Amino acid sequence: MRVYEELFIVKPDAVEEEVDGFLDQLKTLITHGEGTVDKVDRWGIRKLAYRVSKYAEGQYILMQFSSSPESVKEIERRLRVTDMVIKFITVRIDEKQKKIDKRKKAREKRAARRPAPQAAAPSAPAMPALPGEPAAAHAIPGAPVAEHPAPAAPVPATVAVEETKG
Repeated sequence: MRVYEELFIVKPDAVEEEVDGFLDQLKTLITHGEGTVDKVDRWGIRKLAYRVSKYAEGQYILMQFSSSPESVKEIERRLRVTDMVIKFITVRIDEKQKKIDKRKKAREKRAARRPAPQAAAPSAPAMPALPGEPAAAHAIPGAPVAEHPAPAAPVPATVAVEETKG
């Protein structure tokens, strides 16, 4: 089973009972093919982007359903031969949904790896650094830190030993 969206445009002067009967035919065709009709949205009469079969307006109907590809072929055939349908388009949306779910799963995985943000401790006023203490020890959180080289360790004094012969 795959998920499809069928958007079709019906003539603006089509009788509502006739359109309802056609929708019922499509629904029964889908259910007999072991599919399910998820939703049917009537968008009403809208202006077309360009004239189609001498019509500047049309009734838009969106149908979302799950079905086999064979049922979709039969639905498209019926839309082609029905006089009241001006245009139609069938879109398979389960692949798009798969991609969205895959992205969502990857985002959640990255978020789980990321460490939890730590709450910042209340900042104390800056104090001057003591001799021998790094300046960053008293820095204000979030403030730029001046980079100073670490003080060199004191070099041990060497004792010169003279050799005596004797």
